[in-house]
This record gives sequence, C-alpha cells and structure tokens, in this order.
Amino acid sequence: MEGLKVSDANMVVYVHPSKSKKISQAVLRELGAMLLKFDEKFEGVLLAYEAKIIDKNAKILSGVHPYFGVTIKAKLLLFSPKPNMLLEGKVVKLRQESIHVIVLGFASAVITYEDIRDEFKHRTKHGEEMFVSRAHKHHIIKVGTMIRLLVKSFDEEILHISGSLVPSHTGSIHWLEKNSVEGSVTMSKRKMRENEGGVTLQDSVGTDVNAVILNNDHQPKTKKQKPTRIS
Repeated sequence: MEGLKVSDANMVVYVHPSKSKKISQAVLRELGAMLLKFDEKFEGVLLAYEAKIIDKNAKILSGVHPYFGVTIKAKLLLFSPKPNMLLEGKVVKLRQESIHVIVLGFASAVITYEDIRDEFKHRTKHGEEMFVSRAHKHHIIKVGTMIRLLVKSFDEEILHISGSLVPSHTGSIHWLEKNSVEGSVTMSKRKMRENEGGVTLQDSVGTDVNAVILNNDHQPKTKKQKPTRIS
C-alpha cells in the first residue's frame, strides 16, 4: 500500500524538571502524545516510533519554568496519503450512494456514487447490500471486503479521505490479486506456445508470479527529515 513511509529524524524533546529522574518515560510520553495525529513538520500522521537518547547532557532553557531539551534520534512510521496514491482499507458500511471504508484501523474514507465506476451495479441479496461487477460476476464489494482505492483528497484535521473506484485497478483486493496472478500465468503459457522450446512452462510461470509478488511488496524510498524540535 502507498502512503506509508519511514523517516529518520533528529529531534529535541523538552522535558519538565520534575521529570528529570525519569527522562526515558518523559520522552516516550511526549512522543506518544503525537500518535495518530497529523504533524506538519513530518508531513504525515505518526503511526509508530522508535527513539534513542543520543546526548545525555541536556540543555536547560531559561524562563519561569526551566525546561531542558533532550536530544534524540528517532525512526518514525508516517502515514502521508497524497492524491492519486493507492490505499487499502476495509468496507464498514455500504449504501447505493456511497461506500465507507476504514484505512489502517483509524482513518475514514468515503467513496461517493459518482466515484464508483459504471462497471459496478448496486444489488441487495438476502438483505445484504453490495456492488457487483457487470463484467466479472465474482468481483463483489460488500461490508467486510478489503478494497484498493485511489486517493482524491485527504483532510489532515479530521483524517478523512475522499476516495475513488473509477480506475480499473481499484476494487476488491482479493479479486484484483487473484486475476493479476492468473493473467501473468496465462501470458506465460501464450509465450510458451509461441516459442519453440528453450524454457520449461514451470520456469516461465514461476518467474512471472514472483515478479507480481515483488511488485506488491515494493516500498518507495523514504526521505530523511530535517532536525525538528518538539515543544
């Protein structure tokens, strides 16, 4: 899934003097307060962190309450969805006019009727609402289905995503991945018939399937964050 990145950050966490005997706990508490919130400095929502104090000599700040700064090096897992990225989530509510999805267990996404491609038709079967593909009867989206959606926009304040199912590579993840692998196998068989030997069918199929798996596991390179201060 796109929208996730790991960033290395050099940070300064300011701690109250009353916490001087429990520095580690104080630092972790400050970082914990940032979880599941959008941070402009990091340009993303902090999902997880791993921090290490790299300088035991804290700098005391002058003022009424002389906080002291603790320098740490942190590895941050950030959620930063951008338009046209592909996200994955679970359908939690479905109506004829919209599909509601939860992404990563905390961010909500909605796909309105005009952003659902014409291929899908709304149906009700045994009291359960669903969208069924006219072209592929086994391509079904209903409550509980894991889907892949395209990001249209992301509201940073309320962590709300506006999504789309217009592109053909969006929809039920199970159906998309199953047919992607089957498509690769079919192409391999066709190439085997066109070529007069030299490679076995098993080798050809194995190569194509592995390529699909590697593409799904590929993660984009991340950028290092500039030194950041937390107050």
